[in-house]
Amino acid sequence: MADNTVQWCRSIILTTPARWRTLVDSVPVELLDMRPAPNEWSALECLQHQVEVERDSFPVRLKALLAGQSFAGFDPNDRPVKPPPSIALAATFEQLRAANLRVLDGVTESDLDKRAEHQVYGMVSMREFLHHWAAHDLNHLVQAERALMQPLIRGCGAWNVVYTDHVVKTED
Repeated sequence: MADNTVQWCRSIILTTPARWRTLVDSVPVELLDMRPAPNEWSALECLQHQVEVERDSFPVRLKALLAGQSFAGFDPNDRPVKPPPSIALAATFEQLRAANLRVLDGVTESDLDKRAEHQVYGMVSMREFLHHWAAHDLNHLVQAERALMQPLIRGCGAWNVVYTDHVVKTED
């Protein structure tokens, strides 16, 4: 039986730049830049994180797993101070993702069981990494869309009961 990991994960990883492009081209910057709560990321901050990971983490992990070499963890809270995010990050993300997709295109089913030592999680496989990469993409798209929902939920009056599962709680 064939493993569908590469196909499934690549389908998500491939579509993420277009989803970000649609958001930044369609949604007002004021809304993209709005934090849903004081300690939560705005949609643009989610995109900024995606760019950082696409540049500094995912290509390193992908190449290390292919080579069977250990690699460091990535802590978004332990990074240099960044300039305020802008919609220009979408183009940067597209370029970085295109380069990483070229490497991913070389990953075959026989590579899925390749393993390497992650500084924090121990031994991990290419299969696990691809699942993580796709889930990470979706996680931050959901997080961004949830941030965009907050002012809309607050403005929908009696319908706000429909969205109770999506309200970002603010600390009191």
